[in-house]
Amino acid sequence: MGPLKGLKILEFAGIGPGPFCGMLLADLGAEVIRLDKSSTHGNHNKADIHNRNKKSITADLKNPESIIEIKKLISQMDGIFEGFRPGVMERLGLGPDECLKLNESLVYGRMTGWGQEGPMANQSGHDINYIALSGVLDSMGRKGENPQPPLNLVGDFGGGGMLLAVGMLSAFIHAQKTGEGQVVDAAMIDGSSMLMSMFYSFKAMGFWSNDKESNLLDGAAHFYDTYECSDKKHIAIGSIEPKFYAELLEKLEIDDEEFLDQMNRDAWPELKLKMAKVIKLKSRDEWTKIFDSSDACVSPVLSLSETPSHPHHLSRDTFMNINGFDEPAPAPRFSNSKAENKSIILPSGSSNDDVSKLYDLDISKLG
Repeated sequence: MGPLKGLKILEFAGIGPGPFCGMLLADLGAEVIRLDKSSTHGNHNKADIHNRNKKSITADLKNPESIIEIKKLISQMDGIFEGFRPGVMERLGLGPDECLKLNESLVYGRMTGWGQEGPMANQSGHDINYIALSGVLDSMGRKGENPQPPLNLVGDFGGGGMLLAVGMLSAFIHAQKTGEGQVVDAAMIDGSSMLMSMFYSFKAMGFWSNDKESNLLDGAAHFYDTYECSDKKHIAIGSIEPKFYAELLEKLEIDDEEFLDQMNRDAWPELKLKMAKVIKLKSRDEWTKIFDSSDACVSPVLSLSETPSHPHHLSRDTFMNINGFDEPAPAPRFSNSKAENKSIILPSGSSNDDVSKLYDLDISKLG
């Protein structure tokens, strides 16, 4: 049933990083109850992966009677989390001070872009804004071009939802040891900055330049980039270590002596042009076959449609198809307390009766 079996968590419904955190916790066995607005009662998006394996109740947060029932529920939870702007939960009478009075060991997670404090705490923002201020966005893209947004993976999910999950799990351990609950302030501006730790280290050591496409890992090196093949598809090359680089040259049948000095940065632009011409001679699948079982660190660049059917994913059951579409299976994997590969996506409010009975709530007052 997963390592988090027995953990009870109330999620105030939102979008993006909060639901992603809830999915991670639910996948690993926690009982996650999603609290949706009463106006959404009955809504059912069967393709919303972030809502899988959660119960759902609906309530009117503007109704004082609903707030009383929600407080009753919170008093029985191990943790709750929300993604509203700072101050919203306090105005609802559900702020951390109020909730920790009800439940001293409660873990109270708060997911925001800018954090609970600071001059920008109450400003609007999205992933692209948070990573713009953390050094991530300026480091992305090609020389002479605009910074390239890396989808919303770095702020919303890596630096947001996962940060909240790690923070809450840490606070759960503390609460179990001490009986003391606390607030987890998970801000995407902090999380995305943390994800740049290695590059701030590189910069301090003189290994990293602010100029785009001039560093080892930002597409400057001919042995760490993507290349177009004859069929307009691409392969990704990451042959950093000398022995992997040697195997790359062997498989590409390149015997040009200029390639031997791998770390000669002045030669990288010219070597990229030469390598691109070689790779353009064959299709992506032809190169994939050539590099199959090789240590040259060469991979086909797959689309979302192609990815689930890759042999490695099939062998590991990385994806599952339960609701009529492919979705990533729960991760990570555990040797003993294994998480189930399941995906149950319930309509809003479909758990009202069950949750009310289990936690002794007055369903008529939830709104």
